[in-house]
Amino acid sequence: MRPVTPGTLKRLINFWPPFLGAGIRVRRIAPDWSAADVELRARFYNRNYVGTHFGGSLYAMADPFFMLLLMHRLGERYLVWDRAAHVDFVAPGRGTIRAHFEMPEARVAQIRAQAASGGKIFPEFAVRLLDREEGLVATVRKTLYVRLKPRYRPA
Repeated sequence: MRPVTPGTLKRLINFWPPFLGAGIRVRRIAPDWSAADVELRARFYNRNYVGTHFGGSLYAMADPFFMLLLMHRLGERYLVWDRAAHVDFVAPGRGTIRAHFEMPEARVAQIRAQAASGGKIFPEFAVRLLDREEGLVATVRKTLYVRLKPRYRPA
């Protein structure tokens, strides 16, 4: 993993064509990689036939962030991949939708401890997608794959 600052990653992601076209914008990545704030704004070019956000765009705004935060919090000794996802759509997404991702140190320490033996672990995370009035639009649950890289596994 090449070292990158949160600010650099934020700028790169904001110009990544799939996010740019969907109207997804990263507003903040914490300097210590412990949190990120993302929003999806409704535009004429990113609404579906009935005038709401596409379900795929709602999922896309949540897709990479738990993996990215955990990858940077754990460091280069670990493999971190997406394993599974589930989206529970609750209400139509209209206007600006926001998501706040957190990766607290206590959770990172727990994952490190669970992965210390060299085996695979599958931590789960959830984020709520909220509209302007704090109404729940969807919940996205992500399961990650975490394992020490082969050269760091116990013999």
